[in-house]
Amino acid sequence: MENPVDHIVDLGLINYIKHPTNKDYIIFRFADINRADSFEEELKALEIWFERSTKEGKQRDYYLIGIHKNDFKVASKINFKVEGKHKKPLIPFAFLRYFLLLFSAVVLTLAIMGYCEAQKKIQSVDETTVLINTQE
Repeated sequence: MENPVDHIVDLGLINYIKHPTNKDYIIFRFADINRADSFEEELKALEIWFERSTKEGKQRDYYLIGIHKNDFKVASKINFKVEGKHKKPLIPFAFLRYFLLLFSAVVLTLAIMGYCEAQKKIQSVDETTVLINTQE
């Protein structure tokens, strides 16, 4: 099976890479200290060994957490959990979210009602055609 860390194209959608010098380790990279701290807390709760360091970038600091590749599956689940915990909503205003949800439900209901009415009309046209053809 292909190694999940080895990707042909890296578009920056993942936040982990193989350790540059020791291939037995995987590095998780966080730009937000809160996410890095949450990730570290989860690793400590599950008693997973890790190393942590900071890398200074041109515009921001990156918080790096290295784990052994044997713990990658568990750490990947923790990573998703941490990202979900710190993720901002797509639509930040609750009123707009619920309005959009209600509007979509109304449009879907009208579409279903229109489909049902069209089927009734098609059925009545077919019955009329059958009656006309049988009378001739």
